[in-house]
Amino acid sequence: MSLRQEIVTSSKLVVPTNSDGMIDVDLRSSNAILVNLDENKVLLDKNSEEIIYPASLTKMMTVLVAIEHIKNLQDDVVLPREIFNDLYKENASVAGFLPNEKLTLKDLLYGSMLPSGAEATIGLAKYVAGSEREFVKLMNDKAKKLGMENTHFMNTTGLHHPDHFTTVKDLSLLLQYALKDNEFRNVYTAERYFIRPTNLHPEGIVLTNKMFHNMNSSALPRGEILGGKTGYTEEAALCLASLAKINGQEYILVTVGAEGSSQTVQFNIEDAFSVYSKL
Repeated sequence: MSLRQEIVTSSKLVVPTNSDGMIDVDLRSSNAILVNLDENKVLLDKNSEEIIYPASLTKMMTVLVAIEHIKNLQDDVVLPREIFNDLYKENASVAGFLPNEKLTLKDLLYGSMLPSGAEATIGLAKYVAGSEREFVKLMNDKAKKLGMENTHFMNTTGLHHPDHFTTVKDLSLLLQYALKDNEFRNVYTAERYFIRPTNLHPEGIVLTNKMFHNMNSSALPRGEILGGKTGYTEEAALCLASLAKINGQEYILVTVGAEGSSQTVQFNIEDAFSVYSKL
């Protein structure tokens, strides 16, 4: 029996009730949770404690752990050639960095979050912990400290593994905590980021947040979507963890399991607009 099967067997699924103040909306996503950060109140709960695969939402934890272990984000790092081969074989999403490229650690943070670059996450892991395996131990330790009781990480990227899983409730705990860190918030809410000329990109690199790239506008009827992290694997389907400010208050919404792919309508983003427009 896999670790995921053990937790699925032992965990109790909490079925939400549509009580006063809860949002009632039809979603494409199979799992969702909406939290008012100012009041620490859950306003939507759809299978929030069901075990799911997080895909690239994993990188929120990767970036947070890296920030908490790096003393100087301006330090340089060279991305070793060997990390690229497996990522290419897995068809992992990449930021566009090249083997032996010299970048700052700050560049790797933005490369992990905005274009969801797997090479950037592994570069961070190797710098902080010497290997991805050792860095993942830090991720799991952090998950325990945050009370993410139904979460277990196997990698920094979110590439599918049967024992790499979480719940949208656990991811909401992660995001609530992470957004209190100014550096994380800056990375998470950036629409784009310019990397200065490197040894292999003499004109520099422009990184774009995938969520904002797939939106016509971030404006809402009574506010604005401030930031977000997308995710997709065949097993996880379309995922999104977003932050919005509406009527002066901040909300986070975590959704997974919307059918589609990068080549289809982004139903994860459509779900976000549907939910936030109800507030």
